[in-house]
Amino acid sequence: MPIEARPLHESDVDRDPFVQFSRWYDDAVEHGQLQPDAMIVASTTPVGRPSVRMVLLRGVDDRGFCFYTNFTSRKARELDANPHAAIAFHWPEVLRQVRATGTVERVSDAESDAYWFARPRASRLSAWGSVQSEVIASRRALEARVAELEARFSDGDVPRPPTWGGYRVLPDEIEFWQHRDDRLHDRLRYTRLADAWRIERLQP
Repeated sequence: MPIEARPLHESDVDRDPFVQFSRWYDDAVEHGQLQPDAMIVASTTPVGRPSVRMVLLRGVDDRGFCFYTNFTSRKARELDANPHAAIAFHWPEVLRQVRATGTVERVSDAESDAYWFARPRASRLSAWGSVQSEVIASRRALEARVAELEARFSDGDVPRPPTWGGYRVLPDEIEFWQHRDDRLHDRLRYTRLADAWRIERLQP
């Protein structure tokens, strides 16, 4: 059962939204949230047609939220053409959500390499084998392609493909939402200013 929500007051939160995010993330982990790193990413085409999917958060710091993907995928093509995104985390075990919006940039090659070589070998082979978001005739064809790559890289490590790497969402707004049984949910929004963050309460 979800834990009982505690009232969320402005005095309870850190002035830095990334510190506050880390606190809530740790709470979600402590209370058994399944895949607390599951992150919704919404992107749009240049003409505003949206699409949304789940990815895994693979890093957060005072710059933003990082995830990795194939640069040929639909989300990557949309983010490259229109580098703005909305993200969300939903942690029902602690009755909380975090939402953010902002611009998007690719992470450095060094960051992508560091994460790539921390991945299991099978995951690296799969990333080589899949032309993400493109049609394929069958699963058997996909598995055959991966088997060919296993043979190709059998004598050494699996390098990072040039079509694979990371994106970072650089938020200008981050909202922390906490459930209240009376439906007067707590919503605190951080808005980025020149050298600080403004915290405001939103009506539920």
